[in-house]
Amino acid sequence: MNKELTSLVKAWEAAVIKSAGPKKRVNSIFTPMHVAHVDDDNDVSQIVEKVLSNGDIYKGQWHENLPHGHGKYLWSDGCMYVGEWKNGEIIGKGLFSWASGATYEGDFKSGGYIDGKGTYIGPIGDTYKGCWVMDLRNGQGTQSYPNGDFYDGDWKKGLQSGEGRYQWKNGNHYIGQWRHGVFYGNGTMMWSNGNRYDGCWEQGLPKGNGTFKWGNGSFYVGVWSKDPKEQNGTYYPSSGSFGGHLEWDPQDLFSVDLNDCKVCPCEKVSIFPSQRILNLPGLDNDDASVMKPRKISVDGRLSNYSSEDGSYSYDGSESPLVGNSIPRVPHLALKAPKKQGETISKGHKHYELMLNLQLGIRHAVGRPAPSSSLDLKSSAFDAKEKVWTKFPPEGSKHTPPHPSCEFRWKDYCPVVFRALRKLFKVDPADYMISLCGDDALRELSSPGKSGSFFYLTNDDRYMIKTMKKAEVKVFLRMLPGYYKHVRAFENTLVTKFFGLHCVRLTGASQKKVRFVIMGNLFCSQYSIHRRFDLKGSTFGRSTDKPEAEIEPTTTLKDLDLNFIFRLRKSWFHEFCRQVDRDCDFLEQERIMDYSMLVGLHFQGISCSDNSTPSGARTPTGNGNSDDGAHRLSGVDVDHLVVDPSRWTQLGINMPARAELTQRRSVCDTPQLVGEPTGELYEIIIFFGIIDILQNYDISKKLEHAYKAFQYDPTSISAVDPRLYSKRFRDFIFSVFVEDT
Repeated sequence: MNKELTSLVKAWEAAVIKSAGPKKRVNSIFTPMHVAHVDDDNDVSQIVEKVLSNGDIYKGQWHENLPHGHGKYLWSDGCMYVGEWKNGEIIGKGLFSWASGATYEGDFKSGGYIDGKGTYIGPIGDTYKGCWVMDLRNGQGTQSYPNGDFYDGDWKKGLQSGEGRYQWKNGNHYIGQWRHGVFYGNGTMMWSNGNRYDGCWEQGLPKGNGTFKWGNGSFYVGVWSKDPKEQNGTYYPSSGSFGGHLEWDPQDLFSVDLNDCKVCPCEKVSIFPSQRILNLPGLDNDDASVMKPRKISVDGRLSNYSSEDGSYSYDGSESPLVGNSIPRVPHLALKAPKKQGETISKGHKHYELMLNLQLGIRHAVGRPAPSSSLDLKSSAFDAKEKVWTKFPPEGSKHTPPHPSCEFRWKDYCPVVFRALRKLFKVDPADYMISLCGDDALRELSSPGKSGSFFYLTNDDRYMIKTMKKAEVKVFLRMLPGYYKHVRAFENTLVTKFFGLHCVRLTGASQKKVRFVIMGNLFCSQYSIHRRFDLKGSTFGRSTDKPEAEIEPTTTLKDLDLNFIFRLRKSWFHEFCRQVDRDCDFLEQERIMDYSMLVGLHFQGISCSDNSTPSGARTPTGNGNSDDGAHRLSGVDVDHLVVDPSRWTQLGINMPARAELTQRRSVCDTPQLVGEPTGELYEIIIFFGIIDILQNYDISKKLEHAYKAFQYDPTSISAVDPRLYSKRFRDFIFSVFVEDT
């Protein structure tokens, strides 16, 4: 044991002695078991020394036959923990040392997980200092590598992800975005000789628009790719350089310049404290004594319920009630959520269209443009404000070569949508990576009722919807009002739009595909178990599916709704205000037939493809329940995020309660909102107003007239925007209520 570690251990032992109060003198830890009782006051803890049956040794505070307080545990293989304990678990501040000489000092969470802030020093001197989540580097942190390299920035699931700076021992350094441990997004590589590359990266290599600049001021601007066929750019010599680098091959950037810019991997830890077995007499070694590894979600958050196939489990050992007797386990046959859509791979009928979309978006977003102000001129909204670009397969001065057919690309109101992306805080590099990265788009299984096709990005952030010419006209007409509205109200619930484009194929067909890019409301770490499309009308507003056939991806309608949603007071009042503002805007724009899309994530559920979960219980009285299975060291498992306030906003990741309702059996007029039953569930709720591009045109007026002859005029969707707005609000305000 080195000198520094010895001093730290002594400090912890001093803390043990101080916190235990007056006591008898204790001998060395290596003696047989010896117990020294503290004075008989309210503190019933003891200071003990135990040599356990397998050769492990524990010395420290002891309560109810378990370590509790400060203590030191020495495993027979040489590993040691000195620090805080709670009911036999490593939890709190502590120091863990491995037999190899590696140490970790910092925070531990229930189960012995390294979680919080702390410093890990490896056996060969590599050091990480920063944030951890469930034994993984997660959050802000710095890493010093044994070869002299250094990283300072964001981490996710044990790898560099986000913004960060990596400096090599030779003086080269990279500043920019990362993903899964490699350069990904916008970034700058600077070499010690004065050269630099600024631009886009994918999988650790330049990909897309970028500039290579020499120390003498010469530079090369173009589209970068490791495939020479896709490389395209222009060289600009500096004044007085006389074209000194004219014969330079851009592929040298990949084969020569980046050779000395390899990212050093982090040392792999053989076994974490959370994986150690504690051979304590107060624990059952077949259960609690083994700190079992838990599943980690894609963003590094803890889940006690996730399994490899996406199904969830609840062992029933804890009460299904949480908080003020709120059931955690819904009385619903919920199936395990699965990823939506079919991946568009080579051979798919829309594969070439996908390539065209991605090429066009990459060109539109990556095209150099002056810094956009949010104060736009009226000319920016002109319907004639559009940019056409031709994409020949062999490439051109402004476009890269590509394997698809020749097509033309149109950007509608590019200045406006660039400003909208800025307003919605969308990073251009992230936007391009989501839409145009290596991962293919996914096509939803069937087109919508309107005949539009829908595509999802692989990371679920964005949705692409094909549009009719009439819809484009409506959108362009209302674009000035839309921009003014979303700029004025940050919490608006209307759909966020990021781009409006058109692809026109050349040749005999001259086919045009118009499409809009919008945000996906359900992009979250939470699985969506139920989704509803709510309008406030009854005609044709049910799916007529039995419970057993309802999938998590099934969109249920008004007459399928069997809940009311209880929002916290502060959220509820903001919700009501925002619904009124949004409906006023849509009514003013003569828009109707919109709906409130609602997604529900039930907390602590049990769901699979083959079983129905245990039933929820109607809450009675004020009894408190044991919530140990759902919470970890006082932290709600479903809310284990670094900064919850950063992710929760009106309509996104909102904690709420759902109350089950029951409709009365009325044959003639279906009851739109059922009667509350008092059966409550903890949920995370998502909601937003969608389908906002349908105006009350002649076709909708004829539809209203035709259906009004056969059905109750108030029950159909196609009604005047003023009447539609009132009916929609009345319904929504009866479904969303204040949680008292």
